[in-house]
Amino acid sequence: MSPEQDLLEKWQLLPPDKQQQVLEFMEFLHLKTVDPLRLTRTAKSQLGERLRSLRAKIVASGEPLLNQEEIEKEINS
Repeated sequence: MSPEQDLLEKWQLLPPDKQQQVLEFMEFLHLKTVDPLRLTRTAKSQLGERLRSLRAKIVASGEPLLNQEEIEKEINS
């Protein structure tokens, strides 16, 4: 059996969420190998999206956002 066939057979046995994780990991390896600079841009974009999403959830909850002084205090504690 070829490595491709082995991979495909094992992948097909996984639940959909695990299949998605495998695909994301393969994309990560591909980007890391083919274009490391693109990987950095992609990771930064994804982090920015996650941070914006978290901020929106905090604002929607009514919890006040921290100011610069409060952020520094949190970091140092």
